[in-house]
Amino acid sequence: MITALQSRPGLWRFVKFLFVGVLNTAFGFLAYAFFLRVVHLPWAWALAVSYIFGVLWNFMTHGKIVFMTQGLRRLPLYVLAYVVIYTINKLALHVLIDNLGVSDLWAQAILVLPIAMVAFVLVSLALTGRLPFAGLGKAGTD
Repeated sequence: MITALQSRPGLWRFVKFLFVGVLNTAFGFLAYAFFLRVVHLPWAWALAVSYIFGVLWNFMTHGKIVFMTQGLRRLPLYVLAYVVIYTINKLALHVLIDNLGVSDLWAQAILVLPIAMVAFVLVSLALTGRLPFAGLGKAGTD
């Protein structure tokens, strides 16, 4: 099965992104929970600090395992992608927590999948210079 996936580079990259995404999401969520519950930061500060650590962690895992990027050349675009992701996440948390009364921890749990989908598109663009699956449907491409 892995050999079949590896013969389709776009699909293989997506599968690796999903697996690495689980690891990255767990790291980010645990960091958020740590700063929220152990350090006792307000949710907005816990989110900001966890994103700082998460961006550095994610750059390493996405770059090395998924997109095979070398060095730090794409780090500024990657950071910019995460500034956008962070902003979307913070606005959504504000709505869920402050307007709808969802608990701070549950609010982030609800947002994990939608934010991950946005992240896949923006991270792909930042690390490869193109949208994910760009060119699919053309003969000989994946």
